[in-house]
Amino acid sequence: MLGFLLLFTTAFFSHSFASVQKPDSAATEEELVFTEVGSAQDSAANNIVKDTVKKATTVDKTVEKQQPLAASGTSEKDKTLWETFIAGLLGGFIAFLMPCIFPMVPLTVSYFTKRAGSRQKGIGQAFIYGVSIIVIYVAFGLLITAIFGSAKLNELSASGWFNFFFFLLLVIFAISFFGAFEITLPSSFVNKIDQKADDSKGLGGIFFMAASLALVSFSCTGPIIGTLLVQASSKGEYLAPAIGMFGFALALALPFTLSAIFPGFLSAMPKSGGWLNSVKVCLGFLELALALKFLSAADLVWHWEWFDREIFLALWIIIFILMGVYILGKIKFSHDSDVPYVSVPRLFFAILSLSFAVYLVPGLWGAPVNILSGIAPPMNTQDFILNGNGASVSGSPSGFPATVKYSETLKPPVGFHSFFDLDEGLAYAKQVNKPVLIDFTGHACVNCRKMEDKVWIDKEVGRLIKEEYVLIQLYVDERNIKMPKEKVHYSEVLRTTTDDLGRWNGDFQATKYVSNSQPFYVLAGHDLNPLVKPQGAIFDAKEYAAYLQSGLDKFKNAGKPNE
Repeated sequence: MLGFLLLFTTAFFSHSFASVQKPDSAATEEELVFTEVGSAQDSAANNIVKDTVKKATTVDKTVEKQQPLAASGTSEKDKTLWETFIAGLLGGFIAFLMPCIFPMVPLTVSYFTKRAGSRQKGIGQAFIYGVSIIVIYVAFGLLITAIFGSAKLNELSASGWFNFFFFLLLVIFAISFFGAFEITLPSSFVNKIDQKADDSKGLGGIFFMAASLALVSFSCTGPIIGTLLVQASSKGEYLAPAIGMFGFALALALPFTLSAIFPGFLSAMPKSGGWLNSVKVCLGFLELALALKFLSAADLVWHWEWFDREIFLALWIIIFILMGVYILGKIKFSHDSDVPYVSVPRLFFAILSLSFAVYLVPGLWGAPVNILSGIAPPMNTQDFILNGNGASVSGSPSGFPATVKYSETLKPPVGFHSFFDLDEGLAYAKQVNKPVLIDFTGHACVNCRKMEDKVWIDKEVGRLIKEEYVLIQLYVDERNIKMPKEKVHYSEVLRTTTDDLGRWNGDFQATKYVSNSQPFYVLAGHDLNPLVKPQGAIFDAKEYAAYLQSGLDKFKNAGKPNE
């Protein structure tokens, strides 16, 4: 049974890791506010193309390309919300297995049965109890949504302060799970709600009982809820926190309701014991590992350049070795029971944890470690790469500048040459008569790193990007590089001035291509109009290569750059 519990734990965090790798949904036209065509702001945002194409043509072609983007964003948004719901569902099942909640199930069901006087009424009250749990947690998610909103959440997810704060928060959660202290709400508040549950009758009493469960169990559920909200907030979706809380509450409420409806379900449940604390401690190890992802994002955004890939992997290796040793009973925390022998489930999950640690070891010498693509720092932070990892830096393309603008701060993916300034990259593309691959990316963009680590290293994809395109990477979360005065303007989309490179790039993406998602790839001619429909993350290398080839064919068939 312990193996079953740990399987839930592993599944939840594996999905959490995967879920943050999904692309943010493209913004719809309703979600973005655009400047009036011909206004001062519009001219400033599009001055890069005013000398290469007539204004009317630019507007017509841009609008023509924007229409399908808004439609495609809906499916990506739905996919992201479904992932958030599933992550919440798994988190709720894990929370149910925590020491603060699991032992309460038989007591709660027994209370309803005795209070109602009949099994039928007891089932009805248990159902209301479950619905009350859902209402309470969804209301909390809606509160987070109302306070921040999607635009603010999207901005926060790319903020160094946001990522560093949640690194500290998850470390605190991990320490709490290890048993150093408990995170609890003020006892006076909890007692007041509990008293209302005792005094109230009918639906009000049942609702306050559900509220008491939420408050009393906060020491166990708080870190899980916090982690879930961190992941949901990092997606930038408006309803993500509420959807995540709905999944969490649904999973938490189901066992209480099912136990009242089916008495056999209650008798089949395992008895409480020391294994509950083992689940809690294993969650602590996983919280600690997840925290490092946010520290890495802060390091990239702030350009500390010390928390590189080797340090990240070394810490993950140590964490999973320690977790494997703990499962074997060789490490004991204050609340742990003695482990007189190693059960078969413990042995298998110890093997799983230790094997994962061994799997990560080659990454210290530059192995891809694909399972961590987008989570670990990018390969260009690696100090040593054995055999170049199949992506050794090739010679610079003909005429490529020895030093490109902003290269002292921004680095291309290993093996590639890229520009970080739109003007400079476009000028070079005209010089060599190649189309441009505009990569809207970000330091804290998980999917961007996953594309570079898993797709761009493909031989055919790499050849197309290096030999047939001019790569221009536009970071939308770069705050350290300030823009010259002539490029600073007020962005109606961002509701702020484009005084740094990230905001200028973000405004350009939203204004020109009606999207605020990353990664976002535009295959364009020299007028910056898309040759084919822009795309987000495509994790199939063959499909992405076909996409690159389609843009190249369109460029060549035109006989000359789009004019």
